[in-house]
Order: sequence, then structure tokens, then C-alpha cells
Amino acid sequence: MNRRASLPGAAELFRATGPLSPDEEAVPAPATLSAVPAPDPLPSVPASAPETPGPARGVRQTARRRTRDAQARPSGRERHDEKITVYLSADELFGLEQARLQLRGEHGLAVDRGRIVREAIVLIVAGLEARGESATLVRRLREG
Repeated sequence: MNRRASLPGAAELFRATGPLSPDEEAVPAPATLSAVPAPDPLPSVPASAPETPGPARGVRQTARRRTRDAQARPSGRERHDEKITVYLSADELFGLEQARLQLRGEHGLAVDRGRIVREAIVLIVAGLEARGESATLVRRLREG
């Protein structure tokens, strides 16, 4: 008797869940959790077909926009396509959490830490664009 659990394979875990572009094929959802061979990631192209340069698969192709508006608003609660990882010291994380709790307790604003960070980025970038060399960000980075 086999006591191992049947786990999903990579095809089940990494299948596309959003809308596909016309040149991509949909991978059908498996009916069971049995191992399903992964589909060939690259479509077969005849050797005589000319190679057309294009963006790599999975690369975001949206135009970047720069705002010069000092009143620019952070994105708030919406789905974000970009992600960064930031490492904080214990004191910095504690300060961020204290700010979140203060915003909730004293000001009635129930926001998450990501929203606070996005708001801070908007303020810092606006200050840099408005004041240039005398911006708080420039001064603090030179001191550090």
C-alpha cells in the first residue's frame, strides 16, 4: 500500500489563470491531481520560417509613465503588476507598523503597510522633482 499523497504537478500549479494573448494557447485544467506532462513551452516553428524579433514571453510591455505632478496619488487598493522586495531592520519595520496602528487608531484610516510605503514613495519622488538638489531625499542620502 502506497502511503504517499498524490500532489499536483508543475502544470497544475503554474497554469495560466488570466486572459491570454491571441498567440498563446490555453492549457486545460487537469481533471485530477495526477502528474500531467508539462506542455512544450515553445511552439514548433518550421526551419524555413523567418525569425521575428519580439518581446520575451512574460515581459511586461506597457508604457512607463512619469508624472511631474506634485499632487500625484499613489495607486491605493488595486492589483499591482510590479513587485519589489525591501529588507528592513527590526526598528524600521516596528516604525512602519507603529505608523499603521497610529493611522488606524488616531485618524480612523485602516491602511496596510504597502499603502503607507506607496504613499511615502509618491511624496519622496514629488519632493525630488520639485526641489531637486535641496530635496530631503538628496540630503538624507548624502548624510548616510
